[in-house]
Amino acid sequence: MPALLMEYLIMFASATASSTPLVGIQPTALPADEPYLLEIVNVSKGFPGVVALSNVQLRVRPGSVLALMGENGAGKSTLMKIIAGIYQPDAGELRLRGKPVVFDTPLAALQSGIAMIHQELNLMPHMSIAENIWIGREQLNGFHMIDHREMHRCTAKLLERLRIDLDPEEQVGNLSIAERQMVEIAKAVSYDSDILIMDEPTSAITDKEVAHLFSIIADLKAQGKGIIYITHKMNEVFAIADEVAVFRDGAYIGLQRADSMDGDSLISMMVGRELSQLFPVREKPIGDLLMSVRDLRLDGIFQGVSFDLHAGEILGIAGLMGSGRTNVAEALFGITPSDGGEIRLDGRPVRISDPHMAIEKGFALLTEDRKLSGLFPCLSVMENMEMAVLPHYVGGNGFIQQKALRALCEDMCKKLRVKTPSLEQCIDTLSGGNQQKALLARWLMTNPRILILDEPTRGIDVGAKAEIYRLIAYLASEGMAVIMISSELPEVLGMSDRVMVMHEGELMGTLDRGEATQERVMQLASGMSAVH
Repeated sequence: MPALLMEYLIMFASATASSTPLVGIQPTALPADEPYLLEIVNVSKGFPGVVALSNVQLRVRPGSVLALMGENGAGKSTLMKIIAGIYQPDAGELRLRGKPVVFDTPLAALQSGIAMIHQELNLMPHMSIAENIWIGREQLNGFHMIDHREMHRCTAKLLERLRIDLDPEEQVGNLSIAERQMVEIAKAVSYDSDILIMDEPTSAITDKEVAHLFSIIADLKAQGKGIIYITHKMNEVFAIADEVAVFRDGAYIGLQRADSMDGDSLISMMVGRELSQLFPVREKPIGDLLMSVRDLRLDGIFQGVSFDLHAGEILGIAGLMGSGRTNVAEALFGITPSDGGEIRLDGRPVRISDPHMAIEKGFALLTEDRKLSGLFPCLSVMENMEMAVLPHYVGGNGFIQQKALRALCEDMCKKLRVKTPSLEQCIDTLSGGNQQKALLARWLMTNPRILILDEPTRGIDVGAKAEIYRLIAYLASEGMAVIMISSELPEVLGMSDRVMVMHEGELMGTLDRGEATQERVMQLASGMSAVH
């Protein structure tokens, strides 16, 4: 594998595009005769039309971190849900401290000492931090009523121990995504479990918070806890894991000590092939000016944002969390209409006051958070895909033209290689990469001229990333203008023709591909300098 590609993959770890390397955790010496906390023996699990797991195995030692790696759809999350009592295996056995166990509910797993931090946050936004952490375990007073004072005290003590600076009475809905992730971590730790499953715990937190999480993991290791750590971020694996287990297509591939592997060998185990080129080369020239934005502002959020966008161009937007990147995208799409400035399409001024108007003008927006603002998790793949075009497939008699709509969805699934047993499959059962491709299909069905992608590869594996990169490059080569927001700096540098860099609501400058380096972008993103 080319050295440059390997460098890109290792750099994928940072959710905030920081150049600061992660500080690792000292590996634990693992004697061969160490007893296991948890053993998974020949476990299989199937869903309609899909074999999710086939005779897989896994072993977790006390006082160690086991990284579980694999592409989306490899079966990682399915196995974790079996361990956590959410799913029941079709075959095989779970052994806890050497004894066979059956977890028929999540509560049974929790009571046996297994806690899980889910990839998708599961907090109650209208309840306080304390209420979320102790839900179902509320402290009661002598009158058998909830003792809010005691819950506050216990929460404050827990947050202090974990060095999380949050008010126990703060409503979760007021917290940032990163702060909610830290609450999820605190909630899992509060069970004082012997085994802690962390499924993509750093997908929405900053480098500083990642370092904080790693210090918590180091403390848990010292207490003899066993940690299963699922991530797509390569350097996290080499920073904290003692052992690495790899799954592929629902099968167990192997397990090795982390310090005996390198990035090449790990990727080869994960994907079963070499990725010849992560970022595709585009040869078609950029087209005519399509959109001009001048002095766009959203009071209190960002101001003075000006840029041009050409047909066939990929314009990257970089910046640290809180820089206003997503807010600019939402203003362009009419989710939060701007308070000033001008947008011109084909030289004519337009006012976009809502998403419906944006779609009519040829805009499409893939949002930052699939679960929160993209997916309808209880609906089928087809129902999710057809959302944006459904009004155009209502006949004169008022009935939906199901045959034509199904043909369009099937064609788009085939083109984007969405892996699903059928269009009727619940989209929540698909892997993250396939969910993302289905959402992309939704917007491509509207035939947009300007495609805005906010964190298009968040939470998906390197193989799925390569597919999405190829798709983005193809769309640009066909004349579509693309605005791509990403926290992963290699992604921005590898895909963009130009890079806009924001800092605390201000546009610090725009760099051409030839002058956009990691160091230059980080200087601008941190407010150290500006391009005038």
